[in-house]
Amino acid sequence: GDIAQRGMIEDGTAIGMGLANAISRLKDSKAKSKVIILLTDGSNNRGDISPLTAAEIAKQFGIRVYTIGVGTNGTAPYPMQTYAGVQYVNVPVEIDEQTLTQIAGTTNGNYFRATSNSKLEEVYREIDKLEKTKLNVKEFSKREESYATFALIAFFCILLEILLRNTVLKKIP
Repeated sequence: GDIAQRGMIEDGTAIGMGLANAISRLKDSKAKSKVIILLTDGSNNRGDISPLTAAEIAKQFGIRVYTIGVGTNGTAPYPMQTYAGVQYVNVPVEIDEQTLTQIAGTTNGNYFRATSNSKLEEVYREIDKLEKTKLNVKEFSKREESYATFALIAFFCILLEILLRNTVLKKIP
C-alpha cells in the first residue's frame, strides 16, 4: 500500500500546472465555449510547466482563460519548518499581473484584479456577461413520469397473489 510520510505540504503557486490540469479536463469537451477561470493570490514559483506555455496550449485547444489576481500585495503568513517546529513567518506576497495579463491575452480572455469579495463578485458577473450564449428553444415538451402508477399496480398484483395463495387458492400437497 501507499505510505504517507509526515511533513509539511509544499507551499507555493504553480500557475502553469494548475492551468495544464484544467486544460486536460477541458480539451476534449464538445462545448461551444471552453473557459478556464484562473484565480490566484501569488506569482508562479512552483511547478514544471511555465504559465505562458500552458496558455499557448490552451489557445491550441480553443480554450479562453480569464485570469483574476485576488488579494492585495503585502505580506502573508507562511509556514516554515524550524528546530522548534512549524513557525509562521510573514513573507512578501505579490501578484504577477504581467504574466496573468499575458495568459489572458494569449487565449483571448481578460485579466481582472479583485481586492475584495465584492470586487470578486463583480468580476464573476462580468465574466458571466462575456460568456453568455443565446439558446434557441424550438420545441418544449412536457413529460411526466408514469412508471410510479405501473409500479403501484404491479405491487398490488403481487400482494393479491400472495394473499390468494395463502387463503382461497391454498395448494394441497
